[in-house]
Amino acid sequence: MKRIYFDNSATTSVYPEVREIMMRTMTEDFGNPSSMHMAGVEAEKYLKDAKKVIAKTLHAKEKEIFFTSGGTESNNWALIGAAGAMKRSGNHIVTSAAEHPSVSETMKYLEEQGFSVTYVGVDRNGMIDMEALREALTPDTILVSVMYVNNEVGAVNPPSGIRKLIDQNCPNALFHVDAVQAYGKYDIHVGRDGIDLLSVSGHKIHGPKGIGFLYKKENVRILPYIRGGGQQDGMRSGTDNVPGIAGIGKAAELSYLRLDRNRKHLYEIKEYLREQLESLEGVVLHGLPGEQSAPHIVNASFTGVGSEVLLHALEDYGICVSAGSACSTHKKTKSPTLTAMGCPQEELDSMIRFSFCEENTSEEIDILMDALKKLLPVLRRYRAH
Repeated sequence: MKRIYFDNSATTSVYPEVREIMMRTMTEDFGNPSSMHMAGVEAEKYLKDAKKVIAKTLHAKEKEIFFTSGGTESNNWALIGAAGAMKRSGNHIVTSAAEHPSVSETMKYLEEQGFSVTYVGVDRNGMIDMEALREALTPDTILVSVMYVNNEVGAVNPPSGIRKLIDQNCPNALFHVDAVQAYGKYDIHVGRDGIDLLSVSGHKIHGPKGIGFLYKKENVRILPYIRGGGQQDGMRSGTDNVPGIAGIGKAAELSYLRLDRNRKHLYEIKEYLREQLESLEGVVLHGLPGEQSAPHIVNASFTGVGSEVLLHALEDYGICVSAGSACSTHKKTKSPTLTAMGCPQEELDSMIRFSFCEENTSEEIDILMDALKKLLPVLRRYRAH
């Protein structure tokens, strides 16, 4: 049975070119980039090349890119580092009520450290309430953190609009964007959008796991996160993960070379699935259609069927889907995004996320729909008893 993978928001397969460059850095060019001999210089070139590629995709400077272990570390470092550096200017932080756990849990930690955090609500489609955001911003606000693309429903929060509100109400506040689900799907221009800090993870764009980066605007001050040998300008010490950095650099290059083509294909797949799901009884779609939301995510509730029950039933057909954020799968809490959207309990209990990459096809959607048409009546009857 051929596996059909519809959980690309959790992770993606690495591109063949990524695998090749990583193998080369592990078996041939395996030097420590901090070493002064030729092997070290050769390894350092991979770091410089990756920074150059990534900076270009963001319209940023190479010295503004800092490599991390992934999106969670990037988010933690951005928030804790910025709050610590800005605390003399105020103690108020603003975020949304539908953030990824790597942001929401960090906000709880900052509250324990004495910071005041305002959680702004979202609308029925998962987008931040801009009027409520305006009201939340005060002269005491030092940091605003809002994700670009919601990881559960694909809602898009355009950074430029948020930056405009910050400039009007608290111009000295820093603006952090969790772009883990947006990078590789959108043309991100950090200068135009007024972004001070931005987080990305490699394994969402066909790069390796365990690598990500934080964009930090040149004149923005945040506290170092890991101290030690002074790598990465002393901001994030530790021996550089050359295979990971080379891998994310190659994945970023390929993602943006294919950006327009991939986006077009993803929107076609997304809308095809939405149309098919709308024809089924008892299915509630969450999030906006078309280009009003992200190209790679479809979220639906199959009322009368538990999320995990349907997930495992589809797995028997070789189809992989998600019952929520991969980082909160092992927790018993319900979807923070759908909860913030005001969805009823029945929809929370039956939510499934489908997420795509450019390798997915409409034929795979047809196989999924055949499986759903067979499974849903049986599972609903079973639950009724």
